[in-house]
Amino acid sequence: MVIISGSASRNLAKRIAEALSLPLGNPEISKFSNDELRVRITESKTGHAAIVVQSLSAPVDSHILEFNFICDALHRMGVTDIYPVIPWLAYSKQDKVFRPGEPLSVKVVAKILQVVPMKRLYTFDLHNTAILGFFDIPVTNLTARPLFVEYFRKRISRQTVVVAPDAGAIKISTLFAQELGVPAAYIDKKRDLVTGEVSVSGLSRKVKDAEVILLDDMIVTGGTIRETAKFLKTRGVGTITVAATHHLYVPGAQEAIEASGVDHVVVTDTVEPAVKSDKLHVLSVSGIIAEALSELLN
Repeated sequence: MVIISGSASRNLAKRIAEALSLPLGNPEISKFSNDELRVRITESKTGHAAIVVQSLSAPVDSHILEFNFICDALHRMGVTDIYPVIPWLAYSKQDKVFRPGEPLSVKVVAKILQVVPMKRLYTFDLHNTAILGFFDIPVTNLTARPLFVEYFRKRISRQTVVVAPDAGAIKISTLFAQELGVPAAYIDKKRDLVTGEVSVSGLSRKVKDAEVILLDDMIVTGGTIRETAKFLKTRGVGTITVAATHHLYVPGAQEAIEASGVDHVVVTDTVEPAVKSDKLHVLSVSGIIAEALSELLN
């Protein structure tokens, strides 16, 4: 078995390969003169099985096509068992038709990703577990929560409160708070489907002087976090730490989050870090992925 890395996940793939003591292949990725994508796998011996690691981060559509080309090349080289690891699944926020005339984007992407036969897909903290039903193959939806529990367990105090920034995060925030042994709270939030603007209207408990952990599955523009942080500041919180599995590093998002009064941002490497900041701490999911993949080696 070999691990093949897409261009979006070079560092993560290397960590996984080292953890599993497997050879790592880095395909040649370039462009033809007409701007079409060119992919070539240089490993002459891949065996019958391969793990393909590729996060579908920006540039999203290019990375989706690159992933498909890698899988097709492996298939043509005689690899019969392909196991994709897609830490960040693009279009996962488009998990329903929000307005008439829109596509069910993530379902379309799920079909595109399965053009080449594959055995099982591994991903992380899907925005909606209903997405699992859009795939025709088994999908393992891993979670980064154990990483966050381990990280924050050493840093909590009697003032710590876990806050869900919206209704969608209440379940995971409550479970996370229980694992840490601290109280949980949630915020009432609304998003304009046309403009994308976020408004915050209420909080389920008092948080004056609290050390708040804002838990969510992803950071995109940071709009939810910015508005939530501003709202929490009006309620007299002590500190605010954001914890999210996926940071998509949309230009200006990290800077805007920090400017809103957030003290720390803790994320994982499901997406390769694209900014540097003293307030940004990145945890690696490589160990969790390696543990899940180890069953393939037995």
